[in-house]
This record gives sequence, C-alpha cells and structure tokens, in this order.
Amino acid sequence: MACINMRQMREKQSGRITAVRASGELGRRIRDMGLVPGTRFTVKGRAPLKDPVALRIAGFTLALRNSEADYIDVEVE
Repeated sequence: MACINMRQMREKQSGRITAVRASGELGRRIRDMGLVPGTRFTVKGRAPLKDPVALRIAGFTLALRNSEADYIDVEVE
C-alpha cells in the first residue's frame, strides 16, 4: 500500500491516516475534527475547483481544505 499526501487522493479512494504533520493551532484543529492516525475514510467528492474535498469518516461527511489536507499523510487502500 502506498503512503501519500491526502490532497493527492482521487474521488472514491479509501485510506487510513498514518500521520498528521501539522503542529500548533492547525494541528489541534485537524485532530479535533477526528482526523487522527488510524482513522479510515473515503474521499466522497471535490468542489468544482478541487477545493475543498469531502471525506466520509465514521458515519459523517467532513469538508476539508486542501491547505489542511497537505499536512495529513495517508495509506491508500
């Protein structure tokens, strides 16, 4: 399985978060949204200009900016 940056994922791809590289306020905010290592998710779609991305995580849909997704490493399934 390949490890990539979350921004590089395509629609309908699934993966597991391996690391959140953001620190400080941004890192705390990302973790508060439930994006922590070990979390499984699916990319549900992207806005017309490719930002933000919609993720399906634990029964809910979360919109995430690409600038935030840059700090999240994932293992693609």
